[in-house]
Amino acid sequence: MIFEIVVVGPLGVNCFILGCEETREGVVVDPGADADRILARVRALGLTIRTVINTHGHFDHIGGNRSVLEVTGARLMIHRDDVPFLSRATDVAANYGLATENSPPPDELLEDGKTVTFGKCALKVLHTPGHTPGGCCLLLEAEGKVITGDTLFAESVGRTDFPGSSHEALMASIRTKLLPLPDETQVYPGHGPASTIGREKRYNPYINE
Repeated sequence: MIFEIVVVGPLGVNCFILGCEETREGVVVDPGADADRILARVRALGLTIRTVINTHGHFDHIGGNRSVLEVTGARLMIHRDDVPFLSRATDVAANYGLATENSPPPDELLEDGKTVTFGKCALKVLHTPGHTPGGCCLLLEAEGKVITGDTLFAESVGRTDFPGSSHEALMASIRTKLLPLPDETQVYPGHGPASTIGREKRYNPYINE
């Protein structure tokens, strides 16, 4: 499977480009900004993007949605509980002195346990509320990888000081949805370096508090 990361925007969001090597069908996860760079890489890989997925609705993860969707004709997916964020991105970003675009509404909703296919590849949706009510992780079981958005970072966890956030819910999500995965599962967060489930069990101070 094609698995590439493009770091985008002033907040350094990890945007993921996933693709089936056989059919060249693909998915873009969290096109937060710099849509031109994302699309250039998609073209270089020879992929047809069928789906854009937002792990959650914060502006730094959705700011490139509109441009990527317009160029690719893909469908947009996000969890129901984070849909309200899509139309508020411009205003929220302005509060941080940043500029971004509001996103179009989703074409389909993410749900816990849902499988999203692209070519002969598949990912499984894990609803992991806490950072946001509709935050989700994306499990690539055949690859031994999980994209964790802003739920779990290398030796850290997502912030829970935003409206709608809950530290208790976040920790429950991590313990019930992520920590049961095999220790060797590679963790790819929404910001910063990769890790593994086993490493986070040993070294993440939030998990061990």
